[in-house]
Formats: sequence, structure tokens, C-alpha cells
Amino acid sequence: MGLAKLWGSLRERGPGRFSNTAAFGPSEAFAPSEAFATSEGFSEFDDSVHFKGSDLQAARILERRLGRPRKRLVPVLLGALYFLCMLAFYAMGIVTGPLVLMVAALIACGTVLGVVYVRVRQQEERRTGDRQLRLPVVIGSVVILLLVFYIEPITQIALAPFMFLSMAYGLLTLSRRTALLLCGGILGGYALVVSAHYLERDDTALLRLEVLHFMALALALPAYVLLMGRVRVLHRLLQKTSHEMRSIAESARLDVLGCLNRRSILAALEEQKQLADESGIPLCLAVVDLDHFKRVNDELGHLGGDEVLRTFTQLAQQTVRTDDFFGRYGGEEFLLIFPATPLLPSLNSCERIRALVEAHPWQEPLRGRVTVSIGVTQYVLGESVLEFFSRADTAVYLAKQGGRNQVVVQEPVGAFAPAEDGEPQAPAHGYF
Repeated sequence: MGLAKLWGSLRERGPGRFSNTAAFGPSEAFAPSEAFATSEGFSEFDDSVHFKGSDLQAARILERRLGRPRKRLVPVLLGALYFLCMLAFYAMGIVTGPLVLMVAALIACGTVLGVVYVRVRQQEERRTGDRQLRLPVVIGSVVILLLVFYIEPITQIALAPFMFLSMAYGLLTLSRRTALLLCGGILGGYALVVSAHYLERDDTALLRLEVLHFMALALALPAYVLLMGRVRVLHRLLQKTSHEMRSIAESARLDVLGCLNRRSILAALEEQKQLADESGIPLCLAVVDLDHFKRVNDELGHLGGDEVLRTFTQLAQQTVRTDDFFGRYGGEEFLLIFPATPLLPSLNSCERIRALVEAHPWQEPLRGRVTVSIGVTQYVLGESVLEFFSRADTAVYLAKQGGRNQVVVQEPVGAFAPAEDGEPQAPAHGYF
């Protein structure tokens, strides 16, 4: 869409949209094409808004599935499953009630100890990795299974399945050597329980049955550990790939100056517009343009100009909030999005940026010569992103026409409604 057609379509929506420009007087009138000179490339926005960071989103989903969320609940779920199994045995008259209560107490004690351990480590290191918790969880599970098996031999029916479940929980992070040592410890503990049963009960039939179970476990458990080693390698490779994908996607969102690039800031603007339409929360946009930057480039060269842009970016990022979006739109022009922020606080933030840039101790010959012009406006529900951006762009033009190094507010519809005396009302916070 050409700029003339764009201006015509905006005028058809009613003169009230830009009625506040009349407050600056006829001497400051401007041509429509000049007002939107910096927004020529904005017609690309229709292609840009489809960028939702799909690669980054996929990487984050993959990391969530491979990472720590909800994994610390796995031991609790395994304990609950084993307790349900004991309840089923009790319902069938296989085990006694005190044994079921003892299993519940052991699981509860293990859960409490695990929670206390995590809390202590978080206070000491602010972070506790799952890798550090896997081995204690597996050892604790094995001890409980062998203890219950020692008290009630019939529970060996459930021992092997839950033993494999416990090993599966730890094998993805334990080294092969540690897993094989753990496997040897399990078999050694099983052999001790079988020996204790024979010494205490002198039951040959029970001994024969338990030896058969031991032989099956002795053959299957090491083979399971070795086979899971390949799965462990694939798991680590997948984690590494996920981390690399996230790093690449994160770097693709950033400009060389360290802020969001054009594609990312436009995607953020579209996303915040949709959020404002759905929730009705306020949304403000500021267009920031460095004054006389062409002259700076001519005097210092492109490397010097890039350093000025980089320093400005650092100054601006020190001022904006963590919830705000700051990105480079192109050249020396930047966009600043204020989600869930009314016009006055957004104006104050822009003025802080302007004052910070003006007061920054730039090196000679730039001292006192690097300034910014900022146009800020508030989103009107239902308008297009192009209309929203164009109003802020108009404010930047007015700031430059008014002498630069200032912040101009372009109010949405109704801000300059005629007063009773017929004169337009100036906004309460004015413009700088």
C-alpha cells in the first residue's frame, strides 16, 4: 500500500484520530508523506508477524520434556504405585495390615527426607540438579523393596517390576560404571535376603523359588543396564541438541547491538496488540530515533556510528523494565513496547531515556551532541498495528520538527476533544 493510499485510508476513519496535531499550530504543519517517512518498510509487517519463534518454542518444549519440571514427582508417584500394590495384596489377604502401614511410613519418611535435602541444597547453592538426586532416590527405593521382601517373602512378586522401575529412573543420568555397581549391590542385597530367609525358616521350597527369582534377576538386570546405556547416550545427545537449538534461536532474536532485532520486536508488538484486544489492558508504543545520526556517521565513520548505537542501546536497556520490549526497527530507529502500561508512565520512561542519553558523558567530539527524539502513543482497541505504529511515527516527526531532543505524545482518539470554549484541550502531561 502506498503512503498516499495509507494516508487516505486513515483520513477516511475520521479526522479525530490525528486531531491533536492541530495543537502545534499551522506553522508546524507537515506533509503526510513526510510524517510516515520512517515507516515505509512497515508494509513488511504482514510477513513478520507470522514469526512466533517456532524454533525457540520447539527448543523450550523439548527442554521442558527433557529437563527438570515434574521429574521430582516421579519418586513420589513410584512410591504411591508400590503402596497401591501393597494395598491390593492386603485386600487379597496376602500381606498383613502392619506391613502396609510400614510401607506407607517408609515412603512418607523418604519423601520428607528428599524435600528437606532439596531445601537445604537450594539454600546453599540456589540450585539442586536432578543428577544429584537420582542415586539417593534409587538406593532408597532398593532398600525399601529389599526390606519389605525380607519381612514378607511373598512380596518378591512385586520386587522385580518395581526394581526395574527404580533403575529406569536413575539410568538416564547415572554413568555405566555407577549403574553396574548399583546392579551388583542389588543382587548382593537380594542374595543376603534369600540367605536370611533360609536360615530363619529352613524352607527348601521357598529357597528354590527365591533362587530361581535371583537367577532371573541376575541375568536380566545387567543386560537391562547395558541396553539402557544406549538410551542414555541418545538422551544426552538430545539434551545437547535442545540446548544448541535454544542458543541458536535466542541469538536469532537479537540484533548485533544486543537488543531485539526487527523481526522479533514486530512479532512482540503483534503479540502484545492481540493481548490488549483480548484483555483490554493498556498498551503503549514509543518510536525512538537518534538525532542527526547521519552526521555522526559521516564524522566518525560506520564503526564509530555503530559504537554510538551500541552505547545508546545499553543506556536504554538500563532504563526499561524487564517486562518491556526494546528492539531495533532499522538503522538508528528503535521501538519500545510498554505492555500493561498507561500513557503517562510510558511517557515518563521515555523522558528518562531522553535525559539519560543527553546527560551521558559521550567522548569528544560527541559531547553534548548525541540526543534522541521520541514519539509515544497509546493503543486504541481494535485498530491495526500499522495504525498504532503510524501514530507513534507521527509523534517522532513532530519531535524532530519541534527542534529534536524531546518526547512528543500522540494521543489516541478523544484526547483533544474540544472544551466548552471551543479551544482544543492540551493533554495534562503535555509534551517535551
